[in-house]
Amino acid sequence: MKPSAVTIGNFDGLHAGHRRIMGRVVEIARENHWTSTVLTFHPHPTRVVAPSRSPKLITTIEQRTALMRDSGIERVLVMPFTEQLAKLSPEEFARQILCDQLNARAVLVGANFRFGAQQAGNIQTLRRLGDELGFQTETIHEVKRHGHTVSSSGIRKALEQGSVSLVARLLERPYAIDGDIVAGLGVGSKQTVPTLNLDTRAELIPASGVYITRTTDLHHTSRRWNSVTNVGYRPTFDDQRGLTVETFLLSPLDGGTPSRIRLEFLRRVRDEKQFDGPELLKAQIMRDVGQAVKYFRRCSKWTTRTPQPTP
Repeated sequence: MKPSAVTIGNFDGLHAGHRRIMGRVVEIARENHWTSTVLTFHPHPTRVVAPSRSPKLITTIEQRTALMRDSGIERVLVMPFTEQLAKLSPEEFARQILCDQLNARAVLVGANFRFGAQQAGNIQTLRRLGDELGFQTETIHEVKRHGHTVSSSGIRKALEQGSVSLVARLLERPYAIDGDIVAGLGVGSKQTVPTLNLDTRAELIPASGVYITRTTDLHHTSRRWNSVTNVGYRPTFDDQRGLTVETFLLSPLDGGTPSRIRLEFLRRVRDEKQFDGPELLKAQIMRDVGQAVKYFRRCSKWTTRTPQPTP
């Protein structure tokens, strides 16, 4: 097997810190004509060893692997995390997995990396094993964005607070959820504005409120719309369906209703509120739409502005 430069981890969200590690793996692999490799696990290890402490995940395994490949990684190994794997000592893990299966010549990890049974192995353990088994170890230190240390746990907290603008900075892309379009109760099309109702399996949905979003038809990705999305419980209508995700498109829905979409959350507009009737709610939605139109107009100016020559 061709030698490899490897990084190991869960990489939930594939945020800015993860992307720095991936970039360094790709760089080392190219310099040495090795294979850039990510070793990740499914399900999340805590769901096997400590289910009560298992976090809600930012990304699905499919989203993570796609993002890894977009970062230039050549080989992504998704290893089933089992009780048997959890019992491997650090020495067994390094020898059986890193050396025998991956032919690792370089292993790159974050500063807080732990591995092996009971998380007995740390960076010092990995360096010692690398010296014995023939791979170099490199530590990638934490990344900060706008004064925040980038971490999956920090991103989860920000999403729970609805801070999607901050999340976009930490991820280096907007937070997105996928799902199927399902029939609603028909109230919006009759009394307020027509919306697309999303049924998603995403574990993390931003806090209840109204957001400026971008909507993509996943079956025809050239079909994209600027949009406004309400996440919440529709208190004005005493809705009993639980949490709903409803999106209003800012441009006409030409070509038929999409069956599956992706929603990118760009900016939070306001909290969800209860109104004294549909007409007051509709008026507020139109104000929300006005804010979204101004937002996208500003974005368009930023992206089309021509840099001026330096005097």
